[in-house]
Amino acid sequence: MVIGLSNVVEYEDFAKLDLRVGLVKHAERVQGSKKLIKLVVDLGELGERQLVAGLAEFYKPEEFVNKYVIVVANLKPKKIFGLDSQGMILATDTETPVLLTVEKPVKPGSRIR
Repeated sequence: MVIGLSNVVEYEDFAKLDLRVGLVKHAERVQGSKKLIKLVVDLGELGERQLVAGLAEFYKPEEFVNKYVIVVANLKPKKIFGLDSQGMILATDTETPVLLTVEKPVKPGSRIR
């Protein structure tokens, strides 16, 4: 696949993203929603963050607990279904999303370079 110029991102723009390894400490379904899961993720020195992810159709909350995930840590917070989401976990854009993770355990909050 050839990437067109409209899809090219300058390195400086990419470098603005703060991608971190997070360790999921708690996960639960969002009451009243079929799609949302509320997660509490340990980002080490950045502290714990609450994230809201639209993955409940594919994952049970308990499947997230103690899992290492990749988080966009400097995304502007957003209210989702009345809850503050303070980042975004990354997953594939496939029929069944697959969470991005690390090969082996690392310190929560480790930067992705």
